[in-house]
Amino acid sequence: MTLDTARPFIDIRPAVAEALAAKRAVVALESTIITHGMPYPDNEAMAANVEAIVTAQGAVPATIAVIGGRIKIGLSDEEREALAKTTDAMKLSRADLAFAVSQGRTGGTTVAATMILAALAGIRVFATGGIGGVHKGAEKSFDISADLDELARTPVIVVSAGAKAILDIEKTLEVLETRGVPVVVHGSDTMPAFWSRQSSFQAPLRLETPDQMADLFKTRRALGLEGGMLVANPVPQDQEIAAHEMAEYIAAAQKAAKSQGISGKAVTPFLLGNILELTGGRSLKTNIALVENNARLAAAIAKAL
Repeated sequence: MTLDTARPFIDIRPAVAEALAAKRAVVALESTIITHGMPYPDNEAMAANVEAIVTAQGAVPATIAVIGGRIKIGLSDEEREALAKTTDAMKLSRADLAFAVSQGRTGGTTVAATMILAALAGIRVFATGGIGGVHKGAEKSFDISADLDELARTPVIVVSAGAKAILDIEKTLEVLETRGVPVVVHGSDTMPAFWSRQSSFQAPLRLETPDQMADLFKTRRALGLEGGMLVANPVPQDQEIAAHEMAEYIAAAQKAAKSQGISGKAVTPFLLGNILELTGGRSLKTNIALVENNARLAAAIAKAL
């Protein structure tokens, strides 16, 4: 699929189209955090706030979603509100993106689907919370997120707080290395673990500034190296939940998922919801803080590009 062949299915918000035409900074934002991340009206308020943060940093936000079969590159306030109220939205990745478009469905875009559509529109930087990865027990279930293959093939910088801590971070890093995806940690020698600033795994690469990250991306393109890159941005220290504390909550949530036979795309939303209850809402506050933090860094990288 190229932009020309996809154009009949895509609506680009005028402010985003103008910024792209003028080569100004644009930051893509995913929409599963709206459709599957938290209930209304918290989801809409969070999405609006993240867009405002990107704008305040001097970039143009482009929240990406599929609404009624139309690919939206940037949402109006009315579209964002309607999406936040949708109760039957699909969770869209590479495998079912075209299905939703062809069948006139509505869906939130995962990291993989957002990367695909951002690249089509010419957006090179994307801010999210955490990427998908290798689930614990994947040696039996083969449950590995399509986000990892997408990072290997699609030229977009993904700014996240690392892989979600409910995943097997060690195996996720191994797969990314095998796929040739650079994993850069912002200002730390240790991989973050989503809600926590540190995990027990060393950062594959470390850079300090948005300019350095932009230079790495441009150098990869100049050398003909395919795919994107992952920037792991630790959550602000005053907002984190310590890794040893989170480990207990995650273990309890995974035990519940196993006992209830939860599998496939339902696993991550189930675990996140269970952890929300176990932490008394703290995990959601940290989740929002890290998304906001990632949006600020993504805007700075987009400006540097």
